[in-house]
Amino acid sequence: MGRIALHSALLENAHFRTVGDRGLLVEYGNAIDPVVNQKVRSISVAAEKNMPPGVVEIVPAYRSMMILYDPSVTTPKDLQDAFISLEKKLHDIVIPVPRTVTIPVCYGGEFGPDIQVVAESHALSIPDVIRLHSQPEYIIYIIGFSPGFPFLGGLPKELHTPRLKTPRTAVPQGSVAIANEQTGIYSVESPGGWQLIGRTPLKLFDPARPHPIPYRPGDLIRFVPISHDKYFQLLEKESMP
Repeated sequence: MGRIALHSALLENAHFRTVGDRGLLVEYGNAIDPVVNQKVRSISVAAEKNMPPGVVEIVPAYRSMMILYDPSVTTPKDLQDAFISLEKKLHDIVIPVPRTVTIPVCYGGEFGPDIQVVAESHALSIPDVIRLHSQPEYIIYIIGFSPGFPFLGGLPKELHTPRLKTPRTAVPQGSVAIANEQTGIYSVESPGGWQLIGRTPLKLFDPARPHPIPYRPGDLIRFVPISHDKYFQLLEKESMP
């Protein structure tokens, strides 16, 4: 576990906005930034440990936090006051130390039907796309859309590519994809409009496991290119009971 100090400016610029009759959105600026995201995760941990009355759930995102509440118990004004007063009680907060999770990926071919489009969009070769995509360690900002789908920040600017104009009705499980400045992994088969550049043989969501998802927000993802043969070797291993 890591100890993250929460400074007095944490809630200073927070913007509170009601969402329907059961939600309060707390926003911290307008930028996707790892420092802002760490603040969001830190304050959500603090709030979980000092849960104001009436709060049902706290859902952290990139730069914001949704507070779901019971309107028969509390009000948006009470919650806003509670979160502002919570800041005065904060000293140090313990949040999980980021782990680096390695994800093997077979790029291109049948597994990455859009990699040629990505390459041509930026006057790159396919090996260039693979090299650039597998260089960074990507921070997991949030997990959502489908169970285990990690939204990753830190994609090199040379690879920023718009979504497909027409989404696919079914994207295979394990597909590694790009959409604008983000990259991510389709942990289960689902519809999707991201550019597919590869696929991992790993099963990233398994409800039968003690921990169904092998990573959490704040962790780092590193992609490692593998061959077609290695993909099927690992896939067979993943399929074993």
